[in-house]
Formats: sequence, structure tokens, C-alpha cells
Amino acid sequence: MKNILITGGSGLVGTELSALLKSKGYEVAHLTRSIKKNYPYQQFEWNIGKQQIDEKAFEFADVIIHLAGAGVADKRWTEERKKVIIESRTKSVQLLFDKIQANPEYAPKHLISASAIGYYGMNTGDKWVDEDSEVGNDFLADVTKKWEASVDQFEALNIPVAKIRIGIVLTDKGGALPQLAQPIKLFAGAPLGSGKQWMSWIHIDDLTRLFLHSLKNKLTGVYNGVGENPNTNKEVTRAVAKVLNKPLILPNVPAFAMKLLLGEMAQMVLGGNKVSAKKTLQSGFEFKFEKLDEALEDIYKAS
Repeated sequence: MKNILITGGSGLVGTELSALLKSKGYEVAHLTRSIKKNYPYQQFEWNIGKQQIDEKAFEFADVIIHLAGAGVADKRWTEERKKVIIESRTKSVQLLFDKIQANPEYAPKHLISASAIGYYGMNTGDKWVDEDSEVGNDFLADVTKKWEASVDQFEALNIPVAKIRIGIVLTDKGGALPQLAQPIKLFAGAPLGSGKQWMSWIHIDDLTRLFLHSLKNKLTGVYNGVGENPNTNKEVTRAVAKVLNKPLILPNVPAFAMKLLLGEMAQMVLGGNKVSAKKTLQSGFEFKFEKLDEALEDIYKAS
């Protein structure tokens, strides 16, 4: 299974995962809305809105890794934005499913899809949650529930399916960490709300290695893409300040201020999840970065 077709391959996780797969001898191709010049990977064009795809992509693919989806924290959650967040995940999967259902010879040997720990709800308090925990009842839970349901369709075609529920990805190239670090660099960093909310994080290198592990071991079912040791928002803020050698001099940012700034999206940072990596470890996966300090030092060592 050497030919890997990735949706969302140019995104934060897709870029790092593609490089890892290539370094391990895999052939990597990306589905893209427009063919780019001097691109490091083979490309196949698709148009999710028109439900069109270059069917040579299926002839190429031994395995499909589905990462496509609009960023949940990129823009304020208007009703229109919510629709984009959901449909960018589900309609892209539906296009793949419909084509494979109509042409069984296109079936990949394995489908690995991203999901998110938002499945459990944006705030599950201090209790541990795992892959068997109930789905939450807020917007992100609704997104992930529909996302995973769209992927589960492939099981009806006898295609093995794995889903990785991704936590807070630590990298200085995008996502939550640069947004948290920037005010700290400007001496304006502070924990958010109570600071006691849990942040279930994973170093991006461990996340990409988990996708590779899922591929090599042909995993099926749901696995949490989080590290072994979640930390509170206060602990993460302090750890980032320490590695950047900056003081924290301001009081916590009050919850009402976050709600005014972000609206409904504030639940993402004021709530939190204490997510278990037990099943992931039981699959034979070994984390390279077990402690927050180790992960942050690795990320910022070149800074």
C-alpha cells in the first residue's frame, strides 16, 4: 500500500504528514481545487461544490487519508460559517463515497480520516473521556458526529476505516500555539477564564506518526490523537512563557471578555477536555513527546 492520496494535503497537518510519508518511501498525491505549478506532490483536481473529481485519483490510490475541512477557529461562527465548516468535511467525503460506490474497482484498501476531540463536547470538565464516551451536544460535537458518520459509510463498501480524533496540535507553524504564544511574546500573555480548563494536546510529529502507525498497522475504529498527559490552560500558558523566557504579569483574561471577542466560539477556549490516549497506546503506538515541557522545547529549540 505505497500510494497515498490525501485530501487537505496542503493544510497544517497534511503538509507535515506528506513530508513524513515521502521520507518513508511512500508515493503521495493530493486532491486540490486547482493544479499548482512546481508542487512537490502529484496532484488530482476536484470540485466539491460541483461533486466532480479526476477519476485518475482513484486509479492512483491504495489508501485515502481524509484531512480536508475548513478551519473551525479561522472565522467567527455565523450560521453561514457553521455550514461551511460542516459541509467542507461531509461533502468532500460524500464525493469520494459516491464515486467509489458507483465504481467498486476504485475502492482503496484503507481509509483513514481525521476527526476531532470536539466529538465529546467543548467542555467535559475534569472527568476523563475516551473513545467510548458519549457524543456532546454543542456545535463542534455536531460537526464531528456528522463528519464521522460520512466516513462510516465506507464500511458498507467493505473498506476498513480508521478515525483519529485530533486534540490541540502543538506546532509553531499554525493552529493554537502561535495564537497563545504571540501575546506572551508581547508581555501580554495570561491564562484564559479560570485557567483550570483541560487542554489535551499532541506534538505535530506525534500526530503525523500516529497517522503513519494507523496506515502501517491497518488500524480500524476510533483513536484519540492526543498525548498521554493533558494540561490545564494555566499550565500550558506558564510552560509557553517559560520556554520563551517571558514573564506572565497580567491577571487571567475574564470569560466575559472572551465571549465578547469570540462569541459562541469562546466555548472552545473556555471549556476543555481531559482526553485519554489509552486505546492509542494499546494499539502499540509510542509517543515521542510525553511531557508538555519536552514538546515545547522541541518546537522552540530553533528559535
